[in-house]
Amino acid sequence: MGWWSLLANTREENSKRSYDSIRTVAQQAEADGFDSIWLPDHLFYRNPGEPTRGIWECWTMLAALAEAAQRVEIGTLVTCNSFRTPAILAKMATTVDEVSHGRLILSVGAGWNEPEYQAFGLPFDHRVARFEEALQILKPLLRQGHVDFAGHYYQARNCEIAPRGPRSEGPPLMVGSEGGPRMLKLTAQYADLWNTGYMGKPETLANRGAKIEIACREIRRDPATLGVTALIGLWYPDLQANKPKFFDNPLTGTVQEIALAMHGYAKLGVQHIMFQVEPYTGEARQRLTGALQLYRGMEQQSERS
Repeated sequence: MGWWSLLANTREENSKRSYDSIRTVAQQAEADGFDSIWLPDHLFYRNPGEPTRGIWECWTMLAALAEAAQRVEIGTLVTCNSFRTPAILAKMATTVDEVSHGRLILSVGAGWNEPEYQAFGLPFDHRVARFEEALQILKPLLRQGHVDFAGHYYQARNCEIAPRGPRSEGPPLMVGSEGGPRMLKLTAQYADLWNTGYMGKPETLANRGAKIEIACREIRRDPATLGVTALIGLWYPDLQANKPKFFDNPLTGTVQEIALAMHGYAKLGVQHIMFQVEPYTGEARQRLTGALQLYRGMEQQSERS
């Protein structure tokens, strides 16, 4: 079970969310029994007619939380490929994996938020083609520590990652994609883990799950060798009247219903679920923690019977 930790300014007043408060939430999530902490990789959020909403740089915060938390895995949902060259990203990932003593999951995607690309001078064109080249650099650098690649968008000539991190094959590589055929094919070709979002009840995964299985079989990969993970949009209507506009079909319910949904994902073979909670308040976090504890109890009882 993973906790999505917000780096952005608060939604209500657009006020700064301090590192101290982010660290506190991360450490509390670890103490409450969550298995992982995930950070979004963005530079700001900007919608027409609204003020720009700020956000801290993801990898700087990730390195800090690698030291602040002692047990949980850490990762990004997801790193935007074209924010950094793939060789530099591999170097960063190896370093954060060292700081965390081997707790990093490197999760990457092609990116989508055009205003931040324009504002920070980053290329927005051919994002999937760029991503395809990036994976051909990232994968060998993570696994073997060396690559020699020259593509149309990226070059990494006689590139070497030294020193190597705490794991001989580097951190696992996760690809985030929501169902586009090109992205699913790349996931099947290169990824150790697949992530999709924003899910609701377990049955919302069925259509996308079928698509990734087809993509695996098309390249003769056993779908069972690709770990499935899901980001769940969790909304508490009694704490926030308006449904978040970025949640199409969020998970809602009581502590018991949320625990049953966790159990449903486990029965589907999903290895890891992450929660983005709205509203991002102490009460909402306490409810999710209660659901997690109830789910753990259900699993222990099932093992004993």
